[in-house]
Amino acid sequence: MQPKIVVLGGGIGGISMAYELRQTIGRAADITLLSDMPDFHFVPSNPWVAVKWREPEDIKIALAPVLRKFGIGFDDAGARRLIPAENAIELSDGRRLSYDYLVIATGPALAFDEVEGLGPERNSISICHVDHAAKAARRWEEFCQNPGPIVVGAVQGASCFGPAYEFAMLVNADLRRRRIRHRVPITFVTSEPYIGHLGLGGVGDTKGLLESAMRDRDMKWVTNAKVDRIGPDSVAITELADDGNVRRQLDIKSALTMFIPAFKGVGCLLDEEGKGIAGLANPRGFVLVDKFQRNPAYPNVFAVGVCIAIPPYEATPVPVGVPKTGYMIEPMVSATAANIKALMAGEEPRREATWNAVCLADFGDSGVAFIARPQIPPRNVNWAGEGYWVHVAKVAFEKYFLRKVRKGSNEPGYERIIMKMLGIAKLYPETKTPPAAAA
Repeated sequence: MQPKIVVLGGGIGGISMAYELRQTIGRAADITLLSDMPDFHFVPSNPWVAVKWREPEDIKIALAPVLRKFGIGFDDAGARRLIPAENAIELSDGRRLSYDYLVIATGPALAFDEVEGLGPERNSISICHVDHAAKAARRWEEFCQNPGPIVVGAVQGASCFGPAYEFAMLVNADLRRRRIRHRVPITFVTSEPYIGHLGLGGVGDTKGLLESAMRDRDMKWVTNAKVDRIGPDSVAITELADDGNVRRQLDIKSALTMFIPAFKGVGCLLDEEGKGIAGLANPRGFVLVDKFQRNPAYPNVFAVGVCIAIPPYEATPVPVGVPKTGYMIEPMVSATAANIKALMAGEEPRREATWNAVCLADFGDSGVAFIARPQIPPRNVNWAGEGYWVHVAKVAFEKYFLRKVRKGSNEPGYERIIMKMLGIAKLYPETKTPPAAAA
């Protein structure tokens, strides 16, 4: 009987993982993708949806038909509980799904409840999910009929800062198109110790580039900010000094508020007390993995993407997390597929992901791009650049990735050629041990 591999999660990590497994292992295993929704949606485009530069359907693909073409099973019942000791998943409809190998690619749960008033059901909009972005788009149209101050940013514990910068800049660009920018003060509020830190200690001159972009667009900003409360028309924050002491407390007026929340593990990774399943996940619910993307307690369980546990890069006055999104996911996927293939052959895992970061942040009329190789300092490549070309590249990447999903190809040949030209490899050579910071 063929081994059964279950990929848990239907987002960028999950769909990439399913395709990579099929390409790496061929038909030697039964592969099933388990999700809690019928569609894939391209999360990086959510900021565009929120300002009505895209419709939700533009960035959605029904998963069942495309996966069926490539012999990959699909189930959208969703997971209620993982039982790794029994190699099983309890589904939301009461069924039970067994596996020989499991790859967790769920992405995060959004911790809106950790800040008073935060979230699309409370006093702020969200761009973290396509449905949130669609709701934000309706709110955006209402706002533009009666504009006022805007506050955008990322709360304490957040680990995904790029979309906050993108949304602030896209809001600016769209307001200028509508000729009402002069009526809208914009304040960027972030837990980062400085603009452009990004949870990574900065990449190249992201500090200078992003500060300059904000000055050019008449934006104010507050860093080292702890968000205390989001009300219907204001945001209360505590700004800390670099030594961690309170510098000042602010109450900023806001007619439209958007904050990236902190993340935590999804429900099926938690025990009855709301903590991560012992051995599988840390107390916050992020999956524990070794340098092979494999869980130490359950060696047939792997994890990729935002759901994995990575400690903060450095201590900061207000807690910030390390991003685990974008191109960084693809090396994790490649390593995982190669290591599962090795296990199936009776060998030990030996492929390690490089965890290089490549990011495009669109500003509507310009943008900032960066390459961090590896993601965590010290780096071999530490570069950031800006220009209208970033906007064009982000649009092209959206179309390219959606085409990959439809065509069932995780890495076409021309992508490999381009990345090789840039000196960006997904995996370390088998005989080389990566730096401890990337392990």
